[in-house]
Amino acid sequence: MLNIYVDHISTRLLYTLKFVFEERGIAYELCNDFMQFESLEGIKLNYSERHFENIPQLVPSALLFEETVKSYSLDKGMFHREECLSFDGILDPLASVFFVLTRMEEYTSEEKDAFGRFQGTSSVLFYYGWHEKAMCDRWALDFCRYAKDVLGLKWRPKLERIENIPTFDIDNAFAFQHKNFFRTQLGTLKDHYLKRQGRISDRKKVLAGEMKDPYDTFDFMQSIAQMGQKINIFWLLGDYGQYDKNLPHFHPVQRALIQRMSEVTEIGIHASFASNENEAQLGVEIERLRDITEMHITRNRQHFLMLNLPFTYQSMIRQGITDDYSMGYADIVGFRAGTARVFTWFDLHKNDSTSLRIHPFAYMDGTLNEYLKLTVEESKEKIDGLFKEVCHYGGQFSYIWHNETIGNYAHWNGWKDVFTHALNLNQADFI
Repeated sequence: MLNIYVDHISTRLLYTLKFVFEERGIAYELCNDFMQFESLEGIKLNYSERHFENIPQLVPSALLFEETVKSYSLDKGMFHREECLSFDGILDPLASVFFVLTRMEEYTSEEKDAFGRFQGTSSVLFYYGWHEKAMCDRWALDFCRYAKDVLGLKWRPKLERIENIPTFDIDNAFAFQHKNFFRTQLGTLKDHYLKRQGRISDRKKVLAGEMKDPYDTFDFMQSIAQMGQKINIFWLLGDYGQYDKNLPHFHPVQRALIQRMSEVTEIGIHASFASNENEAQLGVEIERLRDITEMHITRNRQHFLMLNLPFTYQSMIRQGITDDYSMGYADIVGFRAGTARVFTWFDLHKNDSTSLRIHPFAYMDGTLNEYLKLTVEESKEKIDGLFKEVCHYGGQFSYIWHNETIGNYAHWNGWKDVFTHALNLNQADFI
């Protein structure tokens, strides 16, 4: 048992220590009575500014004991064996975990991209070159090692079995097929304007029944699930708009396809771009999916990975979402929240933990190809590095692909091989 003295037992501290100790099997007790703490037997740590004779002390940042969101002067330094953050000059691995896990920097940052998203390149993890490392797990492990090496805690880290979970976003079920006359003509005119002769020819072949629609890769997805591989699928059912272009939710082919895929995995809602400014629209889309699948809808991923904290997550909770899969970036790969573990969201505006479970992902197909401009082989190497990190620090190796990107079509030619490479990664080969 590890006994920790603190002047104040806060919700932020309890949330952080749960993440640090629960997965690592360490029992602990908090005490805020200094006289009682002095009389305790066993292993002790003083996590306060108060002085105790012959008891190791770690002076905390104020971050874990405050109730508001504020900006801090950030720096870094070596704690035990791992570099962590300092806040207003105070080096604190526990505060580092909380700061990154809760995405506190996103509440105060005004740096947004054209879609209003906080970018990975604006994050403190990217600034220090930590974004491809599971830093919250590294800090948690370092703190546990400190307790073992310095305090004498009897503890041995255990190797965790990780899950390899591919996920798919269905933004546009078909490239050419089943579109109405207006969309077909508009697409053809656009292709003529951009001189995309290949698409013009392929559209004619698909509509004539001479070629399978290149976005129709659902047989492949279904076969993966039928072989026993866990997959997650998120379906866009928003109204047609500039950034929401799937078939209508009432289209019979769309409905039949969703019903078919729901037989091999639970379908989650892919909340439309338009729903970001309209919570009622999110409710409408959830109801559309429930009507099609006749299942209770509890999973979500944001289209375009739109997250505006805390409002996006607060809306999800009100609409009955229990699990969100949007925690990652479009512009860089890595660990947005510093972990690959599923964790519960802490609402900094309410200064309290919630029951919403956050499922981070390590990379997205478009990030590799379109943002980072990596080749197929370079992408495999990048994925290997991310997978190795998860193997060593625990969690789920989850990643995003789309039905159109595994079809080897257009600028995605050859990329199905990248997907199958990730799918076939084995933990035993990386430890």
